[in-house]
Amino acid sequence: MATVRESLRRRLVGLAPLRAVSTSSMGTFPKQVKIVEVGPRDGLQNEKSIVPTPVKIRLIDMLSEAGLPVVEATSFVSPKWVPQMSDNAEVLKGIQKFPGINYPVLTPNFKGYQAAVAAGAKEVSVFGAASELFTKKNTNCSIDESLQRCDEVLQAARAAGIPVRGYVSCVLGCPYEGKIPPAKVAEVAKKMYSMGCYEISLGDTIGVGTPGVMKDMLSAVMHEVPVSAMAVHCHDTYGQALANTLVALQMGVSVVDSSVAGLGGCPYAQGASGNLATEDLVYMLSGLGIHTGVNLQKLLEAGNFICQALNRKTSSKVAQATCKL
Repeated sequence: MATVRESLRRRLVGLAPLRAVSTSSMGTFPKQVKIVEVGPRDGLQNEKSIVPTPVKIRLIDMLSEAGLPVVEATSFVSPKWVPQMSDNAEVLKGIQKFPGINYPVLTPNFKGYQAAVAAGAKEVSVFGAASELFTKKNTNCSIDESLQRCDEVLQAARAAGIPVRGYVSCVLGCPYEGKIPPAKVAEVAKKMYSMGCYEISLGDTIGVGTPGVMKDMLSAVMHEVPVSAMAVHCHDTYGQALANTLVALQMGVSVVDSSVAGLGGCPYAQGASGNLATEDLVYMLSGLGIHTGVNLQKLLEAGNFICQALNRKTSSKVAQATCKL
């Protein structure tokens, strides 16, 4: 590992002159961006082969060592539906809890919330969608019914002093309904925010969105939810994730979800490829002079570790490039 670390250090030093480009003509960007690393959960949930628990724990620890402020650790969903997450309690109890880093877990319903709290969760996430058909396929209920489940979790979490983050899926398109009206996204986001979600992550679940569509959607949501409480979660199916994220940053969004090595997909969204690679996001933000607190070298090591464990190539363009230099 020491040899890999030194090799990466030399390569990244060589890339340093490419960074910190003037952004005076590109609009206003936030000075700091909070990256929510979703690789251990959203990135791994779709893997067909079960990833050993110690590998998941080591990955999360490496991501923590890289300085990511939020690492979504696992999901307390029924193992019947997502077998990959059946070791959720072991993972949450086995990871090192770094000071100043949050380790939220996904809880689809009250039963999942109870299991998460019993395992020591200090923050949870709930999810809805802007598509009726996707909601039916994903949770076997309507949008309104899914929000009622969220509310049950939110009420319990509020009483326990546990923060809750909200996800809205299919904000730029649905595998079953096609285009989704921005007003519908805004409606669902408003309801989740009003219920008590401190942050709303807007997900392009199948990665079909383009910058123009992203702008229209965010404009609609901003009328209902403060931009300070908004995050974006872009999949890269059509290679638009970085471009869409850049638009969000220009519009004032300062929280971005991403996945190490671009891992991910969605069990209920056929054709959805991986998330925006965290390595690529950090490289872009660094070039814009935006602070993240993330050590790119250590992040690349984490990506290399999980790709070796999964026996697959990284989807991160930055990782691919540094391997060739």
